[in-house]
Amino acid sequence: MELYTDVARQYADFALYADDSPCLQDWALRAADDSELLAWIATLPPVKQQPNLIFAAARWHGVPAPGHYVGLRDALLADDGSIRATILARATQTNEVGRLATLTPFLAELGPRLALLEVGASAGLCLYPDRWSYAWATPAGTVSAGAGPRLDCAVTGTFPGTVTPPEVAWRGGVDLNPLDPTDPDAMAWLTNLVWPEQDDRRERLETAIAIARTQPPDLVAGDLLEALPALVEVAAAHAPVVVFHSAVIAYLEPADRDRFVALMSGLVEDGVCHWISNEAPQVLPTVSVTAPDGSDQPGRFVLGVDGRARARTHGHGASMHVF
Repeated sequence: MELYTDVARQYADFALYADDSPCLQDWALRAADDSELLAWIATLPPVKQQPNLIFAAARWHGVPAPGHYVGLRDALLADDGSIRATILARATQTNEVGRLATLTPFLAELGPRLALLEVGASAGLCLYPDRWSYAWATPAGTVSAGAGPRLDCAVTGTFPGTVTPPEVAWRGGVDLNPLDPTDPDAMAWLTNLVWPEQDDRRERLETAIAIARTQPPDLVAGDLLEALPALVEVAAAHAPVVVFHSAVIAYLEPADRDRFVALMSGLVEDGVCHWISNEAPQVLPTVSVTAPDGSDQPGRFVLGVDGRARARTHGHGASMHVF
């Protein structure tokens, strides 16, 4: 989803990604056609206008979800400043561990033992591909791997017959506001970000938090463009480095996205690390344009390895098509 664009378009676009949350999809579609509410949203800083954040803040302050759109609308338009304060103070740092089902097969291609460095790591819950098991349902049958709680993913296209999740020698990341998995308030906010109908995602998040608490990752606070090169050096002392991110680069302004792509392309070209991206198609167009089908699929991410598209993925890891 593109954040730095017309507000109505943001909400219409979000509805495409929210096709597995009837409540949020309905809210987004109605908001996209509600000039009064759009005017209220437009008074927020651009990065704070995003549907996921505003819907989560409203729910944080008691708006029922699932629930009727009128409840959301009335709460926002009559806000005494409480919801706005939450929107300004919080961020959509969704740590969707289900994405590991789409990331892990490509991590496995890069080596049996890796140092993982996540950009926009939030609480670092996606840094544990070695602590989960997987069931990839392919046209040729189910491919299973790993040990631990299970993540399921429906797969089409070219998929290997076996996958061995890599050993993780080091796990760390950078975030403007890294979250502590032992902090009850921070984890309550993460839980609140899970879409209302999705109890399975909430249960999965609880499991991921418990895993992270047993071996917290090495997270640093900072601007990814400034902090990343030094962190790659730290990670490289442990094993070959993979820098990865999922639904993060959309939060950068367009000029900074270009700087990030140049930074990562240079690191890859120099052999310093590998790079796995998993973003909406319009966020990293230089990656998306390499997709062999040559077209966007609304509501799906493009997963790239070292700058080349390798799959289209569901935003929460439920499915993917591998090129």
